[in-house]
Amino acid sequence: MKQLILPTLRTFLIGFIVLGTLLFLPSWTINYWQAWVFMVVFMVSTNAIGIYLSLKDPELLERRKKFGPGQEQSPAQKIIISLAVLSFLGLFVFCALDYRFGWSPVPAAVSVFGDVLVALGLFINLLVFRENSYGGSTIETVEGQKVISTGPYALMRHPMYVGVLIMVIGVPLALDSWWGLAILLITIPVLMWRILDEEQLLKKDLPGYLEYTQKVHYRLVPYLW
Repeated sequence: MKQLILPTLRTFLIGFIVLGTLLFLPSWTINYWQAWVFMVVFMVSTNAIGIYLSLKDPELLERRKKFGPGQEQSPAQKIIISLAVLSFLGLFVFCALDYRFGWSPVPAAVSVFGDVLVALGLFINLLVFRENSYGGSTIETVEGQKVISTGPYALMRHPMYVGVLIMVIGVPLALDSWWGLAILLITIPVLMWRILDEEQLLKKDLPGYLEYTQKVHYRLVPYLW
């Protein structure tokens, strides 16, 4: 546990600085309580996941660290991750500008609800990691990998992306921006593209996955898709 303290504090500090730069420079003020609350919620949640994986599943943690366009195998996934990263970073800047100029403020209660959604989305991801030790950041199959059909995977084929979608909905609300919800016009098609491309690989390379898709019919939203 002692070995986790310094890396966790370092990760927390770096994340706080990066988020602070993306939010406080465009807003041109530190009197932005919505940003402060969001950063605490986001950093505490993500670091809690990191600590859990460090203690319970360090191999998955290493797979989660392999993130970015350069880590993906297919050209399509390289494009998808690039779009996802750029749009997510751009969302922070846009929401901060929205706050600065007062384009579309949300009530304080809605902002707090947005923080709840952010925490909920990340908690869903933690539940997914507890169930699936192969839930890496890149689209690949590894030796010994098996199909997971228990827990949230019994309801939908890609529960991790459900957590991501909930979190993305929460971010602009938490940061005081109704217009930031327009990010969904990018997020949803990109997620669908990633899922469809990922399933092509899994059906080809992961034994039993095709049979799993015939048992669990919905990819992202039960009774819808």
